[in-house]
Amino acid sequence: MRGQALIVLLSGIFMLIIAMGTRQSFGIFVPSMSMDLDVGRQVLGLALALQQLLWGVCQPVIGLFADRWGSVRIGIAGGIIYALGLFMTYVWADPVTVQFSLGIMIGIALSGTTYGTVLGAVGRMVPPEKRTQAFGICTAAGSFGMFAVVPGAQYLLDTMGWSGAFLVFSVLAALMIPLSFGLKTPLPPQGQGFGADLGPTIRTALTNRSYWLLNAGFFVCGFHVAFVAVHLPSYLRDNNMAGSVTAWALAMIGLFNIIGSYLFGQLGARFSQKYLLSMVYGARGIVIILFLALPLSPVTAIAFGGAMGFLWLSTVPLTSGLVARMFGVRYMAMLYGFVFMFHQIGAFLGAYGGGWAYDHLGSYDMIWYFSIALAVLAAIVHLPIAEKAVPLRGAVGQA
Repeated sequence: MRGQALIVLLSGIFMLIIAMGTRQSFGIFVPSMSMDLDVGRQVLGLALALQQLLWGVCQPVIGLFADRWGSVRIGIAGGIIYALGLFMTYVWADPVTVQFSLGIMIGIALSGTTYGTVLGAVGRMVPPEKRTQAFGICTAAGSFGMFAVVPGAQYLLDTMGWSGAFLVFSVLAALMIPLSFGLKTPLPPQGQGFGADLGPTIRTALTNRSYWLLNAGFFVCGFHVAFVAVHLPSYLRDNNMAGSVTAWALAMIGLFNIIGSYLFGQLGARFSQKYLLSMVYGARGIVIILFLALPLSPVTAIAFGGAMGFLWLSTVPLTSGLVARMFGVRYMAMLYGFVFMFHQIGAFLGAYGGGWAYDHLGSYDMIWYFSIALAVLAAIVHLPIAEKAVPLRGAVGQA
């Protein structure tokens, strides 16, 4: 990979490290913010759930804009909103404002600075046989962000408090603005790249059974990762685990996610992507069962982080690879964005449902059991997916 393609890849990698690493650290701040703001975890769970939901709902639209006008403008706008949302949380934190800053603003910003925008740009710059590997590298970068940023977030929380940590994060987020200029890619002429074949592309995707099954599976992925990212720190704290154990459990998710994302990106280029996805979801269910069955200790908590991390976003290169295989890359950002919307609907329910369960039932047990059932469901629904290009009715020059 040379020249402009390498620039696009590296720029996307560093954007994902910042955006995903910062976002994945928010769960660490929930217990402290809950006490300082004198609110239940359900309130902060709602803010992070809104973040997940807005990220998903906005992603197809933002992806469509990226397909039309390129990823540079979208990345710049997302970086600005991300930095402002974090800064607003620092200067003006109350239960209502947090819903807007940490929830709505960051949610919108994530749709412009993460996988939909970056994978759309990368997908246009690499040959078809290399796309799944490139997507795996990008996903691994987001995972490295979690590994690198979460321990730093715990340090900032311990030394500066959650408010000071958000100030530092706002400066870090602003670095995504100059990085966005590296996402410049050539776009097709308007008549060929955006317009005449947009309607047929959307209609074909929305009437394709395999596409909907992919949406269903990614819904489960979102539920799992949001529940664990937001509520695992509180779960461990409730069971008398030290803050350092929590930080390292989340860091292990990030570290092993690097390995899992890259490995499954490579495997997806050689083996059936739908069977790999089915295996990933089934393995998640087994990991959760073992975590609940074994006595909780620092060792099992960190081991759970590593095991879940290996399976964490390994779904992204496989799912995005299937979207590209089925529909090409012309509207990759939009079509993946629609699938990602279902991921984030699941994430909303995982983040909010965890807070609701704790405040109303006194524990997270029900959500853990529900997560196992969803893992089984996701393992099943991927099996009937047809892994082949879908003819686009009325489309021209499919990539």
